[in-house]
Amino acid sequence: MIQSGRSALVTGGNRGLGAAIARALSDAGHTVIITHTPGNEQPVAWLERQEYQGRKVAVYGVDVADYESTEALARQLHADGHHVDILVNNAGITRDGTLHKMDKSAWDAVLRTDLDSMFNVTKPFLGPMLERGWGRIINISSINGSRGQFGQTNYSAAKAGVHGFTKALALEVARKGITVNAVSPGYLNTEMVMALREDVRARIVEGIPVGRLGEPHEIAALVAFMASDAAAFMTGSNVAMNGGHHMS
Repeated sequence: MIQSGRSALVTGGNRGLGAAIARALSDAGHTVIITHTPGNEQPVAWLERQEYQGRKVAVYGVDVADYESTEALARQLHADGHHVDILVNNAGITRDGTLHKMDKSAWDAVLRTDLDSMFNVTKPFLGPMLERGWGRIINISSINGSRGQFGQTNYSAAKAGVHGFTKALALEVARKGITVNAVSPGYLNTEMVMALREDVRARIVEGIPVGRLGEPHEIAALVAFMASDAAAFMTGSNVAMNGGHHMS
């Protein structure tokens, strides 16, 4: 599935699942651009590691929750000679708490970053994709967008919204050479999950039929396929990849 000459933008591509997706797309022959939250210096070390491993990755700061910031990103990429053929909307946060105890700021932060970002990031890059007649938009949702999760009304609502956004946009651009799909991972071996208490993680794994957490590279391989020419007949899909967790 080696391809060249196409560029992929991965939001939140400097860590966890986003980093795995960036590596997979680079290995598939694409030029990869990743974003990180402005003020976060961690991507510099990450970029150096990728270049050491033979991958060339461009890094830009952007606040995906702010439309003016994403518009500025699009202008800067254009000025730097980049175009975006493949967009992976991966950036997301959690601010967990039961609704009874959740304050408005926790609700707003998650909805802006995890759902409003679908509009903020996609809008500036959709027009050029339509002009070129080719594009791949891949939105990272979550198992909790369909099954819900205690203490995550904000996150679950946002990720369920990603499903609807994906299907509606897929209909709008289906005859324009652009596919729009979502991936709903289950619980993965990432910093976010490993930060949970050990007993909480153990209960999660007990509920996964395959008996383990997923690995980021497994999700990344699916994303790389969705970004390929071979996936041209696939659009409007939400693919669950969670070790059978949705069955429990």
